Amino acid sequence: METRNLNPFLLDERLARDSQSILELSLCDVRLSKDSRWPWLILVPRRANVSEVFDLSLEDQQLLWAEQVMVAQALQSVTQATKINIAAIGNVVRQLHVHVVARFEGDANWPAPIWGFGTAEPYAIADFDAMKTKILGVIA
Repeated sequence: METRNLNPFLLDERLARDSQSILELSLCDVRLSKDSRWPWLILVPRRANVSEVFDLSLEDQQLLWAEQVMVAQALQSVTQATKINIAAIGNVVRQLHVHVVARFEGDANWPAPIWGFGTAEPYAIADFDAMKTKILGVIA
C-alpha cells in the first residue's frame, strides 16, 4: 500500500547528532556515523513520516534496495571488511533508516552486534574526512 504525505521530510534528532550527511542519492540521504569503531553508513529515505519499508511506495522500496546494495558494495570496496551488515531495526529511532556496517574479525565487539556496545569513539576530523573521501570516490 502506498502512503503519500504532504508533511516535509525531517531528520530525526538522534540521527542528525550521531551521523553526518555525505551524499544525497535519489531516495536516501547517506550519512557517515561519527562512531569510529566501525565504518558505518546510514541510509535515510527522504520521505516524511515513514517508519517501515512497507510505508514506502513500491518504487521507493525498489530504489531503497538498489541504493543500500550500492552503498554496501562501496563500503566493502573501501574497507575490505570481513562482513557487511545491513539492518533496519528502528526500535529507538522510529524514522526509517538502514544501517550498513563494515565488520572485521577482532573489531571492538566481533562477532556480537554493535548496538548498545560500549561508548562511541569520535573520529579525528582528518580521519572522518578521509573515510568520507574514500567512500565518495567509490560511489560517485
